[in-house]
Amino acid sequence: MQSLRHLLPSADRLIVFEAAGRLSSFTAAGRELGMTQAAVSYAVRGLEQQLGVSLFQRRHRQVLLTEAGSRFFADVTLGLSHIRRSAEELRAQAGGVHVTLSASTAFASFWMMPRLRKFRDDLPGVDLRIQTADRDLDLIAEGIPLGVRGGAARDWPDYDALPIAGEEIYAVAGPAYVARAGLPATPAEIASHQLIHLEEPFRAAATWSEWFRSAGVNTGTTNRGLLINDYVLVIQAVMEGQGIALGWRHLTDPLVASGLLVRVTDHAMKTGDSFHVVWPKNRPLSENAQKVRDWLVEQA
Repeated sequence: MQSLRHLLPSADRLIVFEAAGRLSSFTAAGRELGMTQAAVSYAVRGLEQQLGVSLFQRRHRQVLLTEAGSRFFADVTLGLSHIRRSAEELRAQAGGVHVTLSASTAFASFWMMPRLRKFRDDLPGVDLRIQTADRDLDLIAEGIPLGVRGGAARDWPDYDALPIAGEEIYAVAGPAYVARAGLPATPAEIASHQLIHLEEPFRAAATWSEWFRSAGVNTGTTNRGLLINDYVLVIQAVMEGQGIALGWRHLTDPLVASGLLVRVTDHAMKTGDSFHVVWPKNRPLSENAQKVRDWLVEQA
């Protein structure tokens, strides 16, 4: 039986093929790889001879993948991307200073940003990269070491998790709104005010109806008011006096303390869930990623 060394094309030829297929040009692939057009053509021809099939249709100033070439290109692209990601992870685990943290825009804006100065003071040798998205990213597929997630630890069987903050929600308004409409004294009074609703498209989030029920208030059909699908915009609307919204304590406490927001009534809904820092179970964290994880937990 032949060894893989004789069966598989060389990595150099596969890299050349991937670039030529992606760019549909031997000349452009050569520029990207620092090779001549002739060298790219020679490498591709050698690959075709080794596989016994034509991979490209040669046209004037352009090459197009054949049907067989398209199938092979999809597999080569996938394989090379896995190899690249694994190499990047190994370099990071070997002591790279960069650590990526996946989080919601709200967490990055209201929890992380006010703490960045302290982070730099506490971990001066770590370059933190915060990657936000409108949905929770797959850390394993994306090769990201750390993420912040809301829920229960059992929700992420492929991850280890440590809690950062319990989920506790109270109502908040802006000083301008309070000056104009008054400050409701009870949860029941809030129902008659202008409400701002978070319509989270991908992450589960508590609603006004749930909050009123937790306060023992039967509001029937909740006043719809203003609907916004991004929590940062919700808080911005509140600060501009547009109405009353739900405030997640770990995000809004500093804004209340600074006077940018006003807490409305003493009632808070505790869901029993928490926000956690999570990391893949099957991938060891680099030393710097461990430092970031531990720092996040310490801030709790």
